[in-house]
Amino acid sequence: MNKSRDIANILHVDMDAFFVSVELLDQPELRGKPVVVGGDGQRGVVAAASYEARAFGVYSAMSGAQARRLCPHAIFLSGRFHRYSEVSANVMAIFRDVTPLVEPLSLDEAFLDVSGAQRLLGDAPLIAASIRQRVFEEQGLTCSVGVASTKFVAKLATEAAKPKASKNGPQFGSGVFVVEPEETLDFLRPLPVEALWGVGPATLAKLHRIGVMTIADLADLPEENIVAALGRSHGRHLHALANGRDERSVEPERAMKSIGHEETFSRDHHLRSTLDRELVQFADAVASRLRSQGLVGRTIQLKVRFGDFTTVTRSTTLAVSVDDSRSLLEAGRGLLDLIDPSQGVRLLGLSVSGLSSDSSRQLTFDEAMSGPGWQETDRTIDEIRARFGETAIGPAAAAGPDGLRLKRRGAQQWGPNAEKE
Repeated sequence: MNKSRDIANILHVDMDAFFVSVELLDQPELRGKPVVVGGDGQRGVVAAASYEARAFGVYSAMSGAQARRLCPHAIFLSGRFHRYSEVSANVMAIFRDVTPLVEPLSLDEAFLDVSGAQRLLGDAPLIAASIRQRVFEEQGLTCSVGVASTKFVAKLATEAAKPKASKNGPQFGSGVFVVEPEETLDFLRPLPVEALWGVGPATLAKLHRIGVMTIADLADLPEENIVAALGRSHGRHLHALANGRDERSVEPERAMKSIGHEETFSRDHHLRSTLDRELVQFADAVASRLRSQGLVGRTIQLKVRFGDFTTVTRSTTLAVSVDDSRSLLEAGRGLLDLIDPSQGVRLLGLSVSGLSSDSSRQLTFDEAMSGPGWQETDRTIDEIRARFGETAIGPAAAAGPDGLRLKRRGAQQWGPNAEKE
């Protein structure tokens, strides 16, 4: 598990413009054009941009409206989460062919510990190059790889390996960037301090107040000065990173903590009845995902963001773990009763935590007396969808002139589009 930290055997692999690249696989006629995946409305967010769009200053996490202003001729795509998940699974399978020590961070990036694979496959840089070649040959996609002795340095090294945007299209970098252990401090010190994990806007402001602009500035200060400014845990952690110390190992098994669904509305909702219709569909979506993964949960949380961006959460913990839509809906409705929506709700979310395997689920008293009831109904719905398709059956609240429009993972993940406003 890379305990010695004296050899570069940690890889960080990051797909290049992943969502856009997958879209270009299926729509090759869009190659060479400024393509953006995300919502282009006032409340939309850019998820990914092609390098042609990046040349106009469009980047992920930017508002869709701003992206449209910067690049009026950009082609916006709403995104297809199921397709990205499919390709991601294929890419992760390639990683796991190399080593079982794979820690996915998201659909498009992961850490790999290749210390046990080097005798068979060569050193880490050679393995990194072979992974890039396999991903390109088997999936038609490019990726960038950082190689280092620690996770956070490997992640920073990936940025140095990535393509850069230009008016003439992407300028491809090395593809693989290696930071040997003895080079770590020389690599880190010139970087801006915000390059460190855990340095967000609030932390950055505190560091700037004490004169810290670069990683070198942070590394050279006594640890107690950083602790005084940021607190003991956070200060010690950042000081260690700035000095090249990171003891975290690649963790291939990361238990899922929660399953949920949330959406930003194209306009604020002020009526409980409108939110209730959304909640019915959210409960169906979350319960369906729980059952598909063989999980149940006890803690139900409702998230509400108002028009002024104030966000509140309310939660309740049930007596038994559940995976059925009726139980989630009843709990969600009870939490919604605690919220006054009259000022306007911008975003609504429903999630379940306290997850465990389905086999550990206990029957409620009512189920023990009269049978599973709604739980059996949900499983029948699952069977119908498996046979006839997702939209064969669903809650009446999801019905519209074009048929059922079910809430599913990734739906409006990056906000509503302009035409829906």
